[in-house]
Order: sequence, then structure tokens, then C-alpha cells
Amino acid sequence: MEKETLRKELWGLLGDLPERGEISSKLIKTERNERFVTERLMLELNGLESVPALFVKPHGEGKFPVVLFFHAHGGAYTLGKSELLSCAKWNLNEPYGEFLTKMGYAALCIDMWGFGERNGLSEKEIYKQMAFRGQVMWGMMCFDAVRAIDYLETRDDVSLDNLTAVGTSMGGFMSQWAAALDERIKRCICIGALADFEELIATNQLGRHGIYLTIPSFLKSFSTSKMLSLIAPRKLLLLTGKYDTLSPASAFERVRREVEAEYSRCGASENFGFKVFGSGHYETAQMRYEVRKLLEEEVV
Repeated sequence: MEKETLRKELWGLLGDLPERGEISSKLIKTERNERFVTERLMLELNGLESVPALFVKPHGEGKFPVVLFFHAHGGAYTLGKSELLSCAKWNLNEPYGEFLTKMGYAALCIDMWGFGERNGLSEKEIYKQMAFRGQVMWGMMCFDAVRAIDYLETRDDVSLDNLTAVGTSMGGFMSQWAAALDERIKRCICIGALADFEELIATNQLGRHGIYLTIPSFLKSFSTSKMLSLIAPRKLLLLTGKYDTLSPASAFERVRREVEAEYSRCGASENFGFKVFGSGHYETAQMRYEVRKLLEEEVV
């Protein structure tokens, strides 16, 4: 089956989604330090509620390569997009905003539904309300993520030629899905985000994940490997810990084998990276090293 057909089928699992109307934004505040510039924004992405966002870029003029950074969950509902600027417990002691701008990148991070400045209703309340309306919470989150790319296209200070999605945990899942759904993402980096749903069911580990990641009927026609294969032949880097209980190690080799096969079929084996470290559900120095290596590469 052609990838575009599969992509349409994947979108179809994500519930009733808003119309892709006109993008608008409001600059709330600009902050400058000796390292980079921060913009606090309010974006209109979905026609239902405004989406607070952080945008960072190095000092200077020109078009910067840009990263779409997705924040994690971790039960830190008030953190959200602020993970871009502060040290979350699952990341290293250098926030991604500082790390990326030092490398010459700009970055955008939005508050996902229920997080940061959108933290009003609980995750369960949002999920239930959306379900009654024919919506899927993960679908609404994916919609905002893709619309964030639409917003980036309106800026004249970034280049989407090397657009890279990066995230840890929930942010890693969103990086995968956004890349699977939208080919404008050229590189996808996922940290601690290898939830093979069949294996989570088999190992009785579903309860470790938030309800936000419950996608009705997903397993009728998809698997984690099949979804990830939609990213091929673009660059995909999966970084995980063998003691990460949210990503069962029993699924590692199957996912690696199946996704590797798709990259091989596309003649792009060199674009798939799968590295397992002796860690749990957090980013390590070795993982950050791999992130840096990939960001230093040019997209061909």
C-alpha cells in the first residue's frame, strides 16, 4: 500500500479534527539574554482554543534551521512548553533551548492540550469530553503539532529545509507521529518513546502510560512499526533505555527488524538509527551526544 494511502488511514484513526483554517499569531513578549532570543507567543491553530508557544533563536539575522521541540508528560502538567527553557527531571542539565541555539538552531515548542498554560481541565476530563464529541485526544494533539509546522512556514527567519522533530517520552511519541503524518519533517529524533502497544498489552504495562495515548481501533490496522515505517526514507533516530518500563525491551528487536526492513526497501538504511542504552526512562549524556551528531548533519 502506498505511503500516502497509509498516511490518510492513520489520520482517519485520529477522530473528528478541526478545519485547517488560517494561521494567526500574537507576540506576547520578547526576551533577550546573552545567548539567544525568546518569543512568547499565542497561536491560533485549531479554531477551538489558543495555543501558547515559545520560540527561541540565536542572535543575528537570516534564516535559521529550525527544530520542532515537543515537551514530555511526566505528570508535570504545569511545565509544558517551559521544558524548552528549563531542566526537566528526565533531561540533562542543559535545557534544549540553550543547547539548540548554541548549535545555530531556532526552536518552537507549543503547550499540548492540558499542559502548561492550557492546564485547566485534567487529562481524563479532556479525553472524556473529546470522546463524547467524536474526537481523539491524541488526534487533537497531533493536529496542533502539524499546524505548528504551518505556523513556522509563516516566519521569514527560519528555513524548513532541515526541519527536525525532537522530544522525550510523550514528546518523543509526538515527534514520531508528526513525522509519520507530515513529510515536511525531514529528521525525527525520539528519546524514551518506543511504546509497542501490542507488547504493552502483553506485558500488562498499559497503565504506565497516560490515557492521552489511547487511540481507538489503532491495532486493527496498524502497529508501532507500521506507523514508524511511514517516516522512511527520512532520518529517524530512536534512543531508548533497556530498563525503561514504559518501552518494553521485549519489543525492541521486532520493531528494529521491521522498521529496518522498510528503510532497506527504500534504499535508505543509513537514515535509520536505533540505539539502546543501559538506562531507564530518561535522557542520558550518550543520548544527547547522538542528538548532537544528527543535528550536525546536513539533510540531503
